[in-house]
Amino acid sequence: MSGEDRHHHLSPGAVAGAVAGTVLGGAAAAGAVGAGRARSRILRQRERLSEEEKAHPSMLGLVPAGRESSVAADDGVRLSVEEVDPVDGGKPELTVVLVHGFALDRKCWHFQRRMLSELTEPTVRTVLYDQRRHGRSAQASARSCTIAQLGADLDAILRAVVPEGPVVLVGHSMGGMTIMALAERNPKLFQERIVGVSLLCTSAGDVMAGGLKQAVLSHRNPTVNVLGRIAHWQPAFADRVRRAAGNVIWAFVQGLSFGDRSTDPALVDLVDSTIAATPLDALTSFANTLSTHNRRAALAGLSQCEVLVAGGTRDRMIPYEHSELIAAEMPHAELLPLEGAGHMAMLEQPGEYDAALLELLRRCTHRSQVLRRLRPGGPTPSDRPRRGLRRPRRRA
Repeated sequence: MSGEDRHHHLSPGAVAGAVAGTVLGGAAAAGAVGAGRARSRILRQRERLSEEEKAHPSMLGLVPAGRESSVAADDGVRLSVEEVDPVDGGKPELTVVLVHGFALDRKCWHFQRRMLSELTEPTVRTVLYDQRRHGRSAQASARSCTIAQLGADLDAILRAVVPEGPVVLVGHSMGGMTIMALAERNPKLFQERIVGVSLLCTSAGDVMAGGLKQAVLSHRNPTVNVLGRIAHWQPAFADRVRRAAGNVIWAFVQGLSFGDRSTDPALVDLVDSTIAATPLDALTSFANTLSTHNRRAALAGLSQCEVLVAGGTRDRMIPYEHSELIAAEMPHAELLPLEGAGHMAMLEQPGEYDAALLELLRRCTHRSQVLRRLRPGGPTPSDRPRRGLRRPRRRA
């Protein structure tokens, strides 16, 4: 049945399947995943997770406490921000800003938040925030749900919370696109204060050319438009349908967000809970900006920064080839394939990613120390030999 046929025959049951697919990019497979032995397996996994959580409430380990505040975006939307100081309480050498992706919130940086807070060489202050209409940040108009606006929001965060000192930006998925939008909007920042960038499981453009083209997350898909109207007109009904499809959605999270089916169910539950907490109309509002995102030209603005590009080789949402294309635009960048990882690579393989991130931070610390002694326009990262994270590019 075509997308238009589904549009014209939307029963409540069809809406339930479509809601699950819209959230996670696989509506057509909802029935198969939710049926028979697959449904039983999902229920057993979730029951086991529930029992384990009762016995061990902090399965993923504690994260350091932070100071919460709000920053007003340029259009007045309230953005929820959290700051975590270095473990020794001293003055940080760098500030790292973590920028999450679509349908997530700052909790997705669980392992990185803990790792960064414990560093002593270099000492790091960590800033996390929730994108507009995500997590604890405020609602906003559908018209403002654009990647360009997210870049402006990041600019506002930096002005308010990180007004001075060297900065490293780390962006996952839509968060990486947000950093590109900031480079497009304010390239001077990347010459003067932003000394490093990590782009993880993201794309500079043509998102619909792979991965997401097989999803219904497209403004051209009538299902997305129908669901957007349902979520706007009947939000309570849409939420009931979404809850009813909970186990099916959980299975999509496991299958599409992680490369390994045996991933700890606690990690799947963490991602599933953030997606479930994101309003459905917020998800459909971002469909247009994701499918039209094209900021390959903005990558030139990162030429003065240390850059780490990483991607999961089994990413079904934004395939690894997008990371290769980004790295090809920046010959000085490190390219790190996270073998076997899916879209949530920083949760699935935190050890390997965090080790590469730490090396990036150490290079950034060195660079910021050099720049203190030189006028702007001194040696750039491309002038120095690289350390071998780059792997041979794969053929398509």
